[in-house]
Amino acid sequence: MGRWRAPVRPGSQYITRPGAERLRSELDQLWRVERPQVTQAVAEAAAQGDRSENAEYTYGKKRLREIDRRVRFLRKRLDGIVIVEQPPADPARVFFGAWVELEDEAGAIRTHRIVGPDEFDMDARYVSMDAPLGRALLGRRLDEEIAIELPSGRQRLTIVAIRYQRPPG
Repeated sequence: MGRWRAPVRPGSQYITRPGAERLRSELDQLWRVERPQVTQAVAEAAAQGDRSENAEYTYGKKRLREIDRRVRFLRKRLDGIVIVEQPPADPARVFFGAWVELEDEAGAIRTHRIVGPDEFDMDARYVSMDAPLGRALLGRRLDEEIAIELPSGRQRLTIVAIRYQRPPG
């Protein structure tokens, strides 16, 4: 068994200002706070002697590798992202950053925001533009119907509103 892994398709490069600030904050927390603390703990554990049976040393080195991996990822990601702050020229269509109200076949309405893959976990209503629902919505117009495949079967949704400002509530 080798170390080769299938290449991962990179996520979209678009992000909102709050999403970019969250990534920068995480990078700052890891680099300026956590890494120095873990490095100090590893140094103290190493000073105790035999490293082969020292759990604090082993765990600390593992945690350092995790922090360094995440820091490398965040730096690379932040270098390549495009912060989208302006609404599109055609606000009648669904583009990145849009708040979209969808009505299902039963008449229930739900609201989603199209965001980048780095920020969909910031709010339960956020949907990544790379997710099946996000891809199905991009470029669509008001009153268009979309169909998406769900584990429970095909679902039809109608776009009933598109906004680029946060809806109330």
